[in-house]
Amino acid sequence: MENPHVELCASRAANVTVRSARPREYLTEREIEKLMDAARDNRWGHRDATAILLAYRHGLRASELAALRWDDIDFQTSKLHVRRAKGGMASVHPLGGKELRALRRLQRETPDGMRTVHVFVSERLAPLSVAGYQRMVARAGLAAGFPFLVHSHMLRHSTGYKLANDGHDTRAIQHYLGHRSIASTVRYTALAPDRFKGFWKD
Repeated sequence: MENPHVELCASRAANVTVRSARPREYLTEREIEKLMDAARDNRWGHRDATAILLAYRHGLRASELAALRWDDIDFQTSKLHVRRAKGGMASVHPLGGKELRALRRLQRETPDGMRTVHVFVSERLAPLSVAGYQRMVARAGLAAGFPFLVHSHMLRHSTGYKLANDGHDTRAIQHYLGHRSIASTVRYTALAPDRFKGFWKD
């Protein structure tokens, strides 16, 4: 005799859709280099690779990257004034040698008569739009062969992940990223595998 309960369960099971887990929202430092290498093949390759580098090193949102001005950069003291969007806390970040070299080259490649207020500009010398920057990052992700969609905010998440994984203080990471609430920062320390180091000793 057929069991109606079993038939009902089977029919329900057949309608279940199995969804894969959402892909991670950050890139490793090696993957960032891969993304920059892909961006260098663009028509404005150095500009695009420098934009990715700055966004990653300083946890910049797309709007913050697009709004970056030359007077935010102090080449003499190697400092970057970071103005945060979304009511975030402004701060001053140190600039590393790699960033300084990239920015100086970007300046050199812009003729004196065509200098602009904004660091990243379009072919028509208008400030690079947020949408244009976002499209560039997504295209670089495709060109780099990532098996998942790369979006510009992943660069900011990558900053938090890298700093947390390096063992930096959560409060310091909060201020670096301009988070008003530390609750926005603890997600990165939760991802850091080194926090479990030494749990078991054989």
